[in-house]
Amino acid sequence: MTGTYRDGNSQRNYTYLYDRSMFTSMWVAYPLYKSTFTGSSAYSGSWAPATGNGFGTNNSNGYQINVWDASYNVLLNETTYVNNASSTGQEFYACGHQIPDADRQYNQTMVQQTYYAINSTPQIQNKFNGSIWSSLENAVRTEAGKVDTLYVATGPAFDRADISGTETVTWITPKGDPNRSCPVPNYYWKVLLKVTRDGDGKVESACSIGFWFVHQQYDNSTYADYAVSVNTIEERTGLDLFANLPDTIEETVENNSNWQTFQNYTTN
Repeated sequence: MTGTYRDGNSQRNYTYLYDRSMFTSMWVAYPLYKSTFTGSSAYSGSWAPATGNGFGTNNSNGYQINVWDASYNVLLNETTYVNNASSTGQEFYACGHQIPDADRQYNQTMVQQTYYAINSTPQIQNKFNGSIWSSLENAVRTEAGKVDTLYVATGPAFDRADISGTETVTWITPKGDPNRSCPVPNYYWKVLLKVTRDGDGKVESACSIGFWFVHQQYDNSTYADYAVSVNTIEERTGLDLFANLPDTIEETVENNSNWQTFQNYTTN
């Protein structure tokens, strides 16, 4: 199922494609610009079931995994929950935002929507979510501050579409939902797009970049080491990203895999 969340001013927050059987948004996409991640005060949120867009209220239709009562509380390489994973001193799966809360400091409604359960996936906390992935998210906001709008899409992957065979997927049982399980992604990806428009608002040029990570612990690595082209992400996921670009532009810009080239691209 797909849907879009907006704030009280009808401003678009993010769009998603949600798989009810896997309790996972297979991608989220959103525009990012300076006012969405800066503000006079810091807004905060707490995990909650998504409402509207076919989800009902208070998870009444059962389409969401319960991470709002107790997070996952599952240790890395385990499948069942413990009482308090973060206090064990061991690596654990955290509620990883697909669209970060820090990208949506425009108002309280927008940031709270990033805490909907459909925006959470189990991410290795200390050496993934809190390190290399967080560094990439910070870099994305830096790039967004240089242009009018940066377009972002991000998501998990469980199998690579470009290789044969079925990859093993680990399913874990969260503490807040002891009778059900959800899958741990084998990969995470993110794609970015900058565009230049003519006087009529039509796209006349663009630049894109992608990032692909095996979902594992990372030591002494930088996110730039995992830059790939958008075409590579499409091959590995089977998705058609930035499909609204004019075909002639899309064919060219989705080949770039150089992070510095993307950083140096300026828009009017």
